[in-house]
Amino acid sequence: MQPASDSELSEMIRGAQAFLIQGGGTRRIGQAVGELLETSALAGVELYEPGALTLVARAGTPLAEVQTILAAERQRLAFEVPDLRKLLDREGTSTIGGVVAANASGPRRVQVGACRDALLGVRFVDGTGAIVKNGGRVMKNVTGYDLVKLMAGSQGVLGVLTEVSFKVQAVPEAEVTLMAERSLPQGLADLRAALGSPYDISGAAWIAGRAMIRLEGMAGSVAYRAGKLRDLLGFDTAEADWSAVRDVALFAGRPGAVWRVSVKPTEAAPLIARLGLEAVCDWGGGLVWLLDPTGAADVRAALSGNGHATLMRTLPGAMSAPVFQPESLAVAKLTAGLRAKFDPRGVFNPGMMG
Repeated sequence: MQPASDSELSEMIRGAQAFLIQGGGTRRIGQAVGELLETSALAGVELYEPGALTLVARAGTPLAEVQTILAAERQRLAFEVPDLRKLLDREGTSTIGGVVAANASGPRRVQVGACRDALLGVRFVDGTGAIVKNGGRVMKNVTGYDLVKLMAGSQGVLGVLTEVSFKVQAVPEAEVTLMAERSLPQGLADLRAALGSPYDISGAAWIAGRAMIRLEGMAGSVAYRAGKLRDLLGFDTAEADWSAVRDVALFAGRPGAVWRVSVKPTEAAPLIARLGLEAVCDWGGGLVWLLDPTGAADVRAALSGNGHATLMRTLPGAMSAPVFQPESLAVAKLTAGLRAKFDPRGVFNPGMMG
């Protein structure tokens, strides 16, 4: 099913039993079932004001189209959207609504926040068929702003997004990466030192034995900050491909389960040591990607309640843990209350969080 308008989508939902909601099919995880509902016909950029750094697009608009329009004005989505198609062995076209539903955010999150922090407004259809509009088209209009943020990362279980609006960012004049060969514990300690400094870091990652720090901004400012960090940490200026960090390219095409773990940065190195798995660390250690070749590692037990782990890719034939982190009783009660409010009949992505 491919609705082309909010009203058409509303009618479909009123008569539905269960929907598997999909944008381009590139980011979905979990075990949702139901009749396939694609948002690809809900496409097109509806408003773009470069001077106001504001963009409004329908949810099925291809991400690449949005990026091309912004690039023509030397602007971008600040939160650096990951492309996980190779990691998850997917094809298809990423949509801007799918980006919001997954709260998809890359290395620059340490500086500018996540997708939800750039989101100004949303329009969606809830499980009763009601068309809901929340937020605005400028940052000063914060009416219902918490609901806007709630939809980011909701994985399609609260409503079907039909329109999203963003605050965008100018492409900076200069970018420099500093890099050094470091053990994991020392590398993450250096990244934390950089993030705790006054030098405005826009990327802090550890991958394949190298610690990487990115600086962006006006050329003079970048040069000054880079010099200070070189003196502080002993890093050198280097060429770097941040898309490899953003897209977890090191694990793409390799067999094994893949975990995405959010953890306190100081706990990242001990966690990885306990598990003995290959890792890629982003956000100064706050985000850890793990490759488990056998699919047997008990990542959540190793966390001991001090983090959050999502099973992004399973190993065929291996015993599989739940995709999403099991919720505490209090959080589960809150989640159930939200779903009952927004989707009382349970038509959106049933089984997704199971």
